[in-house]
Amino acid sequence: MRRPEVTLELLATPAEVSGVRRALRPHGIDVQLCASELVTNVIRHVGEGVPVTVRVWREEGGCVRLGVTDPDPRALPVLVGAVGAGGEAESGRGLALLDALAVRWGVQQEAGRKTVWCDLFTEAGTGTDTDADTPKAPERPGRRRPSAGALGHPSARS
Repeated sequence: MRRPEVTLELLATPAEVSGVRRALRPHGIDVQLCASELVTNVIRHVGEGVPVTVRVWREEGGCVRLGVTDPDPRALPVLVGAVGAGGEAESGRGLALLDALAVRWGVQQEAGRKTVWCDLFTEAGTGTDTDADTPKAPERPGRRRPSAGALGHPSARS
């Protein structure tokens, strides 16, 4: 594993989520979105005000790894298949969104903490917005193309 390009130490509060997004802007909208979902999950499932570490680094092959560490190794994320009746529930979409955007994701448990991580392909830092220069993601069922903005919508690029 390489040394993180960004390390943010914070207390998990709703006010900090927007600061995380601002700090990760250079890494692209998908990294910002996944980080905010993971920090929000810590707030909701571990507790508001717990210490969190957010790390971002580039992996070989153009992939960006995002990791969010919190102090509760027992509160594991669960990907819910169907969100509410008719998909109208107001919560529960965060991990589904992360699963849709990430090439892969997982949890690393250690004594006294866990890290939820995901690997994303992004156009951030390439100096261009063209598809020809976008790193190619491995084929994955349900994935239309490498991260191209929120939910794959080109107009959502930052």
